[in-house]
This record gives sequence, C-alpha cells and structure tokens, in this order.
Amino acid sequence: MKTSHYESVVIINASLEDEQIEAVLSRIEEVIKNNGGEIVDVDKWGRKRLAYPIKKAKSGFYCIYRFKSPRDLIGKLDRAYRLDETIIRYLTVALDKEALDHYAKQKEAQENIVSEVSEEDVNSLTKNNESTE
Repeated sequence: MKTSHYESVVIINASLEDEQIEAVLSRIEEVIKNNGGEIVDVDKWGRKRLAYPIKKAKSGFYCIYRFKSPRDLIGKLDRAYRLDETIIRYLTVALDKEALDHYAKQKEAQENIVSEVSEEDVNSLTKNNESTE
C-alpha cells in the first residue's frame, strides 16, 4: 500500500486541564499508529489566542503532527477528530516534495543552532572555571 506524508493541525479547547489535553493528543497518536501510520514530528505550540471565536472558545491548544501513512488512514483520522468534542478545529493536508525539503532544512538549521549554542556554553564554562582557579 502506498504511503504519503501528511501534516495535521489540531486545535483543542484550551479550557481543559493539561492532563486532559495530553490524553487527547495521545488518542490522536494512537489512531495514527494503530492504522499503519508513522509519526515523524510532533510540534506542540501550546495555548494560543484564536483570531476569532470558534464554538464560543477564545483560545485553543495548537498541535501539529507530521506523519507518513497509507491514504485510508486520513478518513479514519478525520472521523476520530469529528467524534472528539474537545477538538475545536482540525486540518490535514498532504505534503509535497517542496514542503518536505523545507522541513528537512528547517530541522537541520535548528540542530546546527543547538550544537553551536552547546559548544559556546562548554567553552564559556571552561573559561570561567580556568579564571576562578
């Protein structure tokens, strides 16, 4: 069965407790994994104010899933989103080659920044230790 790359953005009602939000996110991950999907990246943005009220909510918890899956998973995932009353809005799109390249470059740049910062921290700590001795 042919697999494709997808990105799914989910907005969960922010009035829920953190444990309830984590439970919703874990249910989404289970649906993806149990139906032949492989989660590549999860990006939790956290609570954000909505541009306009949706179902009388003014803020939501944003989470983005990037995953590989067979095409029939999208219908099952869509149904799970619709049945969950805590999910305010969702959107799942197929990622093309350009989007995948963009995310790969973005991830690589982020890793470079982290490695540069950690090297600077190590260097500054060793200099501070040498100067105090």
